[in-house]
Amino acid sequence: MEPGQSGDVNLFISESFSSATVQIPIHVRRALEDGPVVTVTAALHGDEINGTGAIRRLISDKGLNLLRGTLVLIPVLNLLAFERHSRYLPDRRDLNRSFPGSPNGSLASRMARTIFDEIISRSDFIIDLHTAAVRRTNYPNVRADMSKPKVRRIAEAFGCEVVIHGEGPKGAFRREACLAGCPSIVMEGGEVWKVEPSIVESATRGVKNVLRELQMCDGPPNRPDYQLLIEKSKWVRADLGGFLRFHIQPGDIVEKDQPLATNTTLLGRERNLLVAPFDAVVIGMATLPSITPGEPVCQLGKLPEGTIPAELRRKRLKEDGLETQLSEDLASNFLVVAPSVAR
Repeated sequence: MEPGQSGDVNLFISESFSSATVQIPIHVRRALEDGPVVTVTAALHGDEINGTGAIRRLISDKGLNLLRGTLVLIPVLNLLAFERHSRYLPDRRDLNRSFPGSPNGSLASRMARTIFDEIISRSDFIIDLHTAAVRRTNYPNVRADMSKPKVRRIAEAFGCEVVIHGEGPKGAFRREACLAGCPSIVMEGGEVWKVEPSIVESATRGVKNVLRELQMCDGPPNRPDYQLLIEKSKWVRADLGGFLRFHIQPGDIVEKDQPLATNTTLLGRERNLLVAPFDAVVIGMATLPSITPGEPVCQLGKLPEGTIPAELRRKRLKEDGLETQLSEDLASNFLVVAPSVAR
């Protein structure tokens, strides 16, 4: 594509059971001046479409003018899973555990290899948009290997309140892209099978923040009042079967021993109370209140040493912006009550 042009292209990725070709639709926008190639992807898991909604908004944004570089927008990376409304491919494999792939391997491995060669190898930075797994929701967070300076730069610039440090699982898109020399981050937010307005807003804001950080766009960054670097996280799990009453919502700042949920019988008798094991931010939550022993209830990110939960809550209340709206919107999917009411 020539400098100053934008347009749509298709990347052949595989074939369907009916022998029809499967091609990934891609929108490319190139500035007049050379610069970084930033690729934004979504629906690597085919049921995670919040990112698809965000990328579609970016594609239609006529005010998104590039000063330099190239922006590559891919609303659906895993078409075969997307068409089945599934996390997984028809061969039951997870494409996001199949990188860098092989041209002679399984369906997932072959697709991963094509994506690796045609997309990762041509990108200078990658932002991969995800949601929580089925029956869960995530407060928007960035996942990144913060030991790598270029990754850290775009992870912090994205502008989520929560940044979780880690390399990512072996075979994951983000991890293998970083190993190949392409700094990459993941943004997690919301639920599967939905396009949630506040998650779309958070994702598009973050992409634009990264473009501004790389001097590819004009305008001041739009960032929260604080940012937490999470080094340790933990899923709090149910010890007993029952029906939950939640006392927290996604994004809440909680203190050690604070009630998280009350487990009850179907007739409402309290069985036990789940509490926070440490001061934390609520990263993710189950959206289904009926549980069996061992099932995850909520994911907590341990607050950095010296962080005072009450101060973070005051900043959130003072700001009263997108982050507050995000927490309230995500909590609308389940009943949240005060512990004194539940017990």
